[in-house]
Amino acid sequence: MSAQPDTILQLSDVRTYYGTIQALKGISIDVHDGEIVTLIGANGAGKSTTLRSINGLNHPRTGTIRFMGEDITSKPAHEIVRMGISQSPEGRKLFSRMTVVENLEMGAFQRNDRAEIKADMDHVFTLFPRLAERRTQKAGTMSGGEQQMCAIGRAMMARPRLLMLDEPSMGLAPIFVDRIFETIVAINKEGTPILLVEQNALMALDVANRGYVMQTGHIVLEGPASELKTNDEVRKTYLGEG
Repeated sequence: MSAQPDTILQLSDVRTYYGTIQALKGISIDVHDGEIVTLIGANGAGKSTTLRSINGLNHPRTGTIRFMGEDITSKPAHEIVRMGISQSPEGRKLFSRMTVVENLEMGAFQRNDRAEIKADMDHVFTLFPRLAERRTQKAGTMSGGEQQMCAIGRAMMARPRLLMLDEPSMGLAPIFVDRIFETIVAINKEGTPILLVEQNALMALDVANRGYVMQTGHIVLEGPASELKTNDEVRKTYLGEG
């Protein structure tokens, strides 16, 4: 798979294992500058493992991962963050006893440009006004939707050149789901490419430019999100239509 000039991220024939269990069976995906790309599929399909392979938490056994043209397949996680890949993890994983501001500061822990960090935090509060109201509140006492906002805000504090979101709508009330997806689009329009893993396939395909459908460690379908939304197999399996 040859890279396009604007390719930010490229996975080529990636095979990742947990011990002797093969979770990814030769997947190839790419994300271009300015895009939202979504990975959809059932639980256990390999979506989160794909993100873990990219962010250095579970290195592939074979295949290559390139970011901004550089091979990051074997790089440690902290180096990958420093290069510009930031993730809001499944389940949010906030520091529950720390305040909103302290959680956001943790997202910038590899930075030392204090004035810029302050400006970025102000920007997060513009994206998520509710967080501004809760800035001194302990993260663990907030609602699920507010915690998700904080998790995305924390990822943004690293000034990512690629933002990865793992199940941002999981367990949220519908009003928060809509707000989260509106903000995902706003972040992307500001110039940040996004790789989105999402159980809510309809919402994901609504905001994405392109999508990949995963099944048991394989990519079984790929294409423009608008085409995947009208694909009979996708509609039946992932959109709950007969």
